[in-house]
Amino acid sequence: MINTIAIRKENIEPTEQRSPLSPEQVGILKAQGIQTLIEPWENRRYTKAEYTENGAVLSTDLTTANVIFGVKEVPIDDLIPGKPFCFFSHTIKGQSYNMPLLQAVLDKNVTLMDYEKITDDNGRRLIFFGPYAGIVGAINTLWLLGRRMAAEGVNTPFAKIRQANTYASQKDAEEALDKLAGEIKANGLPDMGQPWVIAITGAGTVSGGAQKIIDRLPVENITPAEFRKMQAGRLFKHTVLYKVVIDCDNFVKPVDPNGVFDWNDYFSHPEKYTADFAGYLPDITALINGIYWEKRYPRLITKADIREIYKSERPNLRIISDITCDVQGSIECNLHCTASDNPVYVYLPEKDEAVDGINGHGPVILAVDKLPSELPREATSFFGEALMPFVPDLARADFSVSFDDLNIPAPMKRSVIAHQGKLTPSFEYLKKFL
Repeated sequence: MINTIAIRKENIEPTEQRSPLSPEQVGILKAQGIQTLIEPWENRRYTKAEYTENGAVLSTDLTTANVIFGVKEVPIDDLIPGKPFCFFSHTIKGQSYNMPLLQAVLDKNVTLMDYEKITDDNGRRLIFFGPYAGIVGAINTLWLLGRRMAAEGVNTPFAKIRQANTYASQKDAEEALDKLAGEIKANGLPDMGQPWVIAITGAGTVSGGAQKIIDRLPVENITPAEFRKMQAGRLFKHTVLYKVVIDCDNFVKPVDPNGVFDWNDYFSHPEKYTADFAGYLPDITALINGIYWEKRYPRLITKADIREIYKSERPNLRIISDITCDVQGSIECNLHCTASDNPVYVYLPEKDEAVDGINGHGPVILAVDKLPSELPREATSFFGEALMPFVPDLARADFSVSFDDLNIPAPMKRSVIAHQGKLTPSFEYLKKFL
C-alpha cells in the first residue's frame, strides 16, 4: 500500500534491541501522511507504547506495507514474497553464511536494499551505525581491561567501568567515564613495568566513535611515529595512559623495498603491499580495530604474531576489540563472532582455540557483531536521522516496475542488490558465490 511502511521485529538474534526508526521519527512521518506498521517485538528497547503514541499501528501482518525496514538479516522464513525489504544483509562480500539468504531473496522475488550500499555519488556511505560501534566498543574495551587486570590480581580504576548495555543511557556511561578520568588524573595508573597504551585503528566513523570515548580520559596522544620512537628508546612512562591512532599508511608498506605507500594505489592494488603492524603489538595494552577489511587486503594481526608475543610470560597485549568483526580476517585470531550476553573469549595461541571468558594465556577478544545494540535508543535515533530523508520516496515508490524504471533516489537505487528475482547489474558478481 502506497504511503505505508513497516518496521519488522529483529528476531535474528535475541540481544538485538535496535530499530531503523525511533518513535519520534515515526511521528514525523505520520505528520507527512506516511503510516507505519510496527511488528511487535518485546526485545526492542523502544516500547510498543512509545510507537503507538506517535501514530504507529501494531500489526503482525506486514503485507500491506509498501516497503519493510529492519536492521539485521531477515530470517528466510520471514521474507514475504514480492516485497521490498531494506536491511543489513551481509552478502556483498559473498559471505558464505548468508548466501542461502540471498538465494531465498531471489527465489521469492524480494527487492533487497542494503544500508551498507546506500552511498553518495563518490561512493561514501550515508546510513550507518559506525560511531556507535566505536562508542560501545571503546566502553567495553575499558570494562574488559579492568576485568582482565583484576583477574591478574591488579587493581585498576578501569574495574569501575561496566559493560555498555548495563548503563541506562550513553549519558550515564559518560558520567562513569568522567569519574574514571578524575581518578586517573589524580592517581595515575599502577606501575606494571609496562606501558599503558590504547591503540585505535582506522580513520572512519568507527574509529571516530571510539576516540570520542577514549578522549574523555586524561590520555597523552602520540602519533604512530612518536610511538615507534618511544618503543625504540623505552621512553614510556608506566603510570600514564597513552592513545595512538594508527591508519593504513602507518602500518602498510609496499612489497617493493624501493616503493612508497600511496593510498589510491593501495586500494587498487593491495597485492603490492604487506602489513607491518606486528611491530606495534608488544607495547599495546588494548587494541580497538575499526578498519574496513576485505580478503584482498593484508591482515593487521596474524596468529603467528600472537604466538610470538605470547612466548613471554606476561605480554602487554591484553585486549583486542575487533569492532569490524571479520572472522579470521584482519585480526586472524578472531575465531568467531560473539553476542552481548557472552561477549568475549581468550584466544589461546599455542592451541589455536578460543575459551570463553577473560582467563587464559592469550589476549581477550571482543567480537560482538552488533555492538551498537548495547546503546539501542541512541543508536536507533542516530541511524533513523540519516534514513529519514529517503523514507517518503520509498513509501510512494512503485516497486512493480523493472529495475531500470524504478524511480527512487539515486543513493537508494545504488543499494538495490536484487529486484524481481534477479541480481541488479552492480551485484551480478555475487552469482559466483551462490
